[in-house]
Amino acid sequence: MVERRWLILAVLFLARVAMAFQFQAIASTMPSLMTALHIDYATVGMLIGLYMLPGVAVSIPGGLLTRRFGDIAVCAAGLALMAAGGAIDSASHTLAFVAIGRVTSGAGAVLLNLVLTKMATDWFAGREIVVAMSLMIGSWPFGVAAGLLVQPALSAAIGWRAVMLSTAVLCGIALVLMRATYRAPATAVAQSQPPNPGLIVFPPLQQSLGAIVAGTMWGIVSLALVLFFSFAPGAMAGAGLAPLTARAWTGAALWILMVSTPLGGATVQWDGRPNLAIALSSIVAAAALGLMSGGIAPPLAIVLFGVTLGPAGSVIMALPARVLSPQHRAAGLGLFMTCYYLLQALGPVLAGMLRAKAGPHAPLLLAAALMAAVLPLLTVFELLSRRPTATAVRATA
Repeated sequence: MVERRWLILAVLFLARVAMAFQFQAIASTMPSLMTALHIDYATVGMLIGLYMLPGVAVSIPGGLLTRRFGDIAVCAAGLALMAAGGAIDSASHTLAFVAIGRVTSGAGAVLLNLVLTKMATDWFAGREIVVAMSLMIGSWPFGVAAGLLVQPALSAAIGWRAVMLSTAVLCGIALVLMRATYRAPATAVAQSQPPNPGLIVFPPLQQSLGAIVAGTMWGIVSLALVLFFSFAPGAMAGAGLAPLTARAWTGAALWILMVSTPLGGATVQWDGRPNLAIALSSIVAAAALGLMSGGIAPPLAIVLFGVTLGPAGSVIMALPARVLSPQHRAAGLGLFMTCYYLLQALGPVLAGMLRAKAGPHAPLLLAAALMAAVLPLLTVFELLSRRPTATAVRATA
């Protein structure tokens, strides 16, 4: 049993790597794409954002569909949509078709992201849940780093369409492996069956609120990372650091995160104090972002940010297992992911407005304020998770 769940986690890891690899494809092929489609940087940014846009609309229906049709069916649908979107992009000759491919891929990625979180939770709830989630989170920077290494060279050698096709192939491989290896744990199968399979319901109020608070915390941590990579180079350069050095230090945080996320998750699992890890990580990360916004000790601030953000994300991703009962896990994770995608969609827009109004340091100050808000949100989550939960029978009666 132990061997199977770690094998399954490896396949889940690969599937999420495929998602990150596909997300990175537009940025990695930017010069060729701009020339071929006659587009500007703003349009490239739009294509990047289209991958995340379906999350706001698809997450909750995806959770309900997962509850109705099962994990593997929704997972397969997500990977198939991602493969189809990559294939559409690889065959596109106009901006409109590339956009259609990105939206198709993004919709599939939403379904995949949702169901992978549920699958990992089902197999590791009550055991090495923080370790499992840290590895799942670590798959994203791993996939982005793989894209940064492979995709520009592939685009230069064969063309940007080859990069898009490679994302479709990787998603197809993940789909085959998932169908061949994944089985739901017996306990999850027994506990997740609703009294009336045809009735689609949301979790009880207390569980729904817990999922929303946890999703907001996860969205904040993810948004802080997005704002860091997007605006830290400009803020540090504006404070006097050479632009090339600022970009190099920003990239170093990606590699630090790839190490700190799984190691931090394992440490928290061993230590057994997840709330303390979230509190310390959020405070230190907020302080690091504040230092970076002023160009104060950039190397130290970046190391602190990379080391502390990974453990925080690992523990927060494990929070839904504490508040959602198995029969409400799929729908609850739909709420969780909706909050995440909503913040991903709105946060960069607000940061861009602040950048235009208040200068290059403003987006990092926004990220610092958001990270500081994690601590009171954690307090709210603790109050919700300690209250008695409604039973499945009462919730679906």
